[in-house]
Amino acid sequence: MAKKIILLTLQTFSAMGGIQKMARTMAHSLQHISNINHWKFKALSLYDTNHDLLPQYIDAENFKGYKQNRLRFIFEALTLTRNNDVLILTHINFAVIGLLAKLIRPKCQLWLVAHGIEVWRPLKYNKKKLLRHCDKILCVSQFTLDKMVELHNAEPGKLVVLNNAIDSFMKIPDSFEKPKHLLSRYHLSAHAPVVFTLTRLASTEKYKGYENVIAAISKLKLQFPDIKYILSGKYDRAEETRVRSLIAKHNVNANVLLTGFVDEAELGDHFLLADLFVLPSKKEGFGIVFVEAQACGLPVLCGNADGSVDAVRNGELGKAIEPDDIEALEEAIAASLQHPLSVSQRKALQQKSLHYFSEEAYITNLQKLLADEITVSATHING
Repeated sequence: MAKKIILLTLQTFSAMGGIQKMARTMAHSLQHISNINHWKFKALSLYDTNHDLLPQYIDAENFKGYKQNRLRFIFEALTLTRNNDVLILTHINFAVIGLLAKLIRPKCQLWLVAHGIEVWRPLKYNKKKLLRHCDKILCVSQFTLDKMVELHNAEPGKLVVLNNAIDSFMKIPDSFEKPKHLLSRYHLSAHAPVVFTLTRLASTEKYKGYENVIAAISKLKLQFPDIKYILSGKYDRAEETRVRSLIAKHNVNANVLLTGFVDEAELGDHFLLADLFVLPSKKEGFGIVFVEAQACGLPVLCGNADGSVDAVRNGELGKAIEPDDIEALEEAIAASLQHPLSVSQRKALQQKSLHYFSEEAYITNLQKLLADEITVSATHING
């Protein structure tokens, strides 16, 4: 009998965050695997509508959006479970659905994707119970896997690290020149050193570390007078006010550019514009943005206190530092800007990143899990 796979997501296409990107890649990969194996696949999204679908990722007949209609979403997910083989929950908030599905069809393989902060904290009873009933827990980083054991006593035999992958529809550059249209837009010299951060700037999430980068720029500008720090990402009004006050406080108004949202179509060009990507965060489950930067040949500087280290392969691809050590941050940025990567070095970085984090590698690893060709026992799939 053909395998039947159901993927449940909160959002897949109507937002552009890391979890949504992961859901798109997983959906696209599962559809590919299902097609070549003649399996059946369906992706259900709670918050998306059918009109949000990006058809390059999933065929319309394999996707359904519920526009926040929770009761209908739950009912139809459980109805499909009656004849299902694998149910994949992309968030622990689907705990009740997972438990009911296991009750309805005990033989159904129940998988959970564990990202980051949503499982790095004490869990309510139903979520703890879900962990006991899951057949596999796919952790996006070794850090998250360790947290699952430390905080929740998750069974090691259920745990596997499956790092997130680069979106297969992301444009991968074949040259590394700084885009002229962005140099013009931001009034930059082609020779000015550019440090780049792309993240959500939210007043409720003060753990990304860009305030430390702003502080570091105030000293780095003495060594690099033309240095520019491009801080990009959607921000709320309160955080914009806070960030602009920090820029004024550190007297870096001429050095820091707060751009706001960057369209996905221009993401690669922004990576090409920069000489270094910096995000010394403390609560990244993995950090897809790091591997996206590396796939564009851009060196990465991240924090060492979360899942970011997986994205730089524990130092093989990029550098990880103590996120609150501003002096170490300054030194690492200065060292990178003093010795910028050559074209051949950027190409080598790009190829290494694609080797580890391409969707092709992700599909191979995911298919091994689905086909039960490997024993999952606290194993690092990309190791």
